[in-house]
Amino acid sequence: MHKPEILSSQSPSSESAEGTTPQPAAALPVLIFDACHLGVVLRAVLGVELVLALAALYQGANGWEWLLQMAWLTSGGLPGTLVWLLMACSLKRVLHRMEGPHQYAIGIVLGMVAGLYATAMLAINGQVAHLHWLANAISGGVMAAVLVGYLVLRAEGRTPAATKAQLTALQAHIRPHFLFNALNSAIALVREHPGKAERLLQDLSDLFRATLQDPRSKIALSEEIELAQRYLDIEQIRFGERLQVHWDLDPAALDAHLPPLLLQPLVENAVKHGVEPSEIGAKVTISAQLTQKKFILLRVTNTLNPSRRLGDKATAPQGQGMALKNVERRLRLLHDVQASFSATRKEGRFEVLISLPLS
Repeated sequence: MHKPEILSSQSPSSESAEGTTPQPAAALPVLIFDACHLGVVLRAVLGVELVLALAALYQGANGWEWLLQMAWLTSGGLPGTLVWLLMACSLKRVLHRMEGPHQYAIGIVLGMVAGLYATAMLAINGQVAHLHWLANAISGGVMAAVLVGYLVLRAEGRTPAATKAQLTALQAHIRPHFLFNALNSAIALVREHPGKAERLLQDLSDLFRATLQDPRSKIALSEEIELAQRYLDIEQIRFGERLQVHWDLDPAALDAHLPPLLLQPLVENAVKHGVEPSEIGAKVTISAQLTQKKFILLRVTNTLNPSRRLGDKATAPQGQGMALKNVERRLRLLHDVQASFSATRKEGRFEVLISLPLS
């Protein structure tokens, strides 16, 4: 038997949480120069190329001269950009220990160094006036300042406060009527099956404790799976044979770390829009695989009511996109272009597929 206190009283941590205002942990310097991500590299290169393309317009009298000028500028600007990104990526841990203003200043100085390097590349391919060295150093510093500004905004989006705000929105997605249905199921089981009722309440307690605890940036996939299993155990009592669950888990993927509360909303979505509206129920399949390229593939599928035709917007479930959009938004926030998200209907199934890098 589990301790009865969990069913009738609040934990000490809950009481203290109500009586006092939580104090934020001491903030660490923001990891600004996290320029190792593919998305940052692509945006930086495209941004610099756009600036060079505009600069080449002032030199070219026609399209051909513009292309030649653009090629010449790219021969210096592209290596200079890559040098800045390489230095920013290599020094990010060192700069992380410094105060913000010092990081910004060093970033701009590195941009000026990259501008001088770009000028040296241009000098190899043609004549460069003395003032061009000064102009390119200043231009490199200005473009570095813009890029640092982007990285600052990106870093702030990845801070614990922003992540906590995202988690709060996601935690609110656990629907009130799910709680009511679970409690009603427990009430119905109390007299005839008290053991099942106790297990249901214990699962419900563990589920809400997990979703309301202090958020972590990463948790093991095995913990995510355990949370989803507790949710499915509760819904299994409610739906019985209408809910069929199949797990396809790669043991090599279970120790991988990923953002918390990523899998459970997808499973809840599958139950809500696959099992709940169907009189015959549905099959929910949860798959987790580790690819050779060190990516985690999470796949959640549910069969659809046969009476619904694919593409029939009139019978499509309403509100299905809320949980999916929350998950996709968090993936973009934390992994940028390195993560992918897709939700498709095909052959009587609804499938959500997530790919994110192993960390």
